[in-house]
Amino acid sequence: MTKVALITGITGPLEPTNEPYAIAKIAGIKMCESYNRQYGTDYRSVMPCNLYGPGDNYHPQNSHVIPALIRRIHEAKAAGTDKVTVWGSGKALREFLNADDMAAACLHLMELDQESFVAHAPTMQSHVNIGSGQEISIGKLAELIVKVVGFRGSIEYDHSFPDGTPRKQLSTSRLNALGFDNKLTCLEDGLAKVYENFKANLDRKAAN
Repeated sequence: MTKVALITGITGPLEPTNEPYAIAKIAGIKMCESYNRQYGTDYRSVMPCNLYGPGDNYHPQNSHVIPALIRRIHEAKAAGTDKVTVWGSGKALREFLNADDMAAACLHLMELDQESFVAHAPTMQSHVNIGSGQEISIGKLAELIVKVVGFRGSIEYDHSFPDGTPRKQLSTSRLNALGFDNKLTCLEDGLAKVYENFKANLDRKAAN
């Protein structure tokens, strides 16, 4: 039976704040590859870029960048404030993928016959990157969310917070070689749907 493990980080120097969980996930890749070699299993590992979608974690302190910005900008709009703060310089580049597109890519990989998969995913470096192939700066992302939310104030950047890794773009050449050519969700359209889901959840909580 084919299974897909979701993992991140495998090559090059590890970003210091990500190192512990990156090492753990790299170990997961190698475990899957070793089981395949020793026991003939068919585990397939994929590396996603930054994902977003309905039902995300919107905690004000430990959420990822898109849900954090959606909540912060929504609350600024609701409070009628004239500015919203974004952590860091806004210059760092990130790659984002809608969760539905991620699911479609995983299904595509699981449905491939083993011979076709192995032809493009060598036994000891078998992971497949899954990304959008497009980068956007955190500043431009914040501007896009401001537009989606309808916030009319300004954005200011808190440089006391680190930017993290300057870039995190994935190569998706292997995924493309394996025949995945689905049309991906436009980032602005995806953000609009996520924001509607976020507001609907707020309304349900208020009703309860």
